[in-house]
Amino acid sequence: MSTLHVVSHSPFTDSRLASCLRVCGAEDAILLCGDGAYGLHNAALQTRGVKVFVLAEDMQARNLPLPDWADSVDYPGFVQLSIDYSKVNTWL
Repeated sequence: MSTLHVVSHSPFTDSRLASCLRVCGAEDAILLCGDGAYGLHNAALQTRGVKVFVLAEDMQARNLPLPDWADSVDYPGFVQLSIDYSKVNTWL
């Protein structure tokens, strides 16, 4: 069963992204949004082998470059991801 993990908090202020990475399976994906977009600076995302998405609007608002190992999505893309994965887990 695949899960889309939604992380909206900065990895510089708490450990939600690190906790998320510990439970991510091979079929899971992470969507970074809000201050969670700063997670693009986290090397563990690249080396973990988990599919990573970032909300384009939030990435652009923070002037972050898109690494080649991540994909950006708009709001309709976010909705589509929530349909494509069997579960959605928001790290509040």
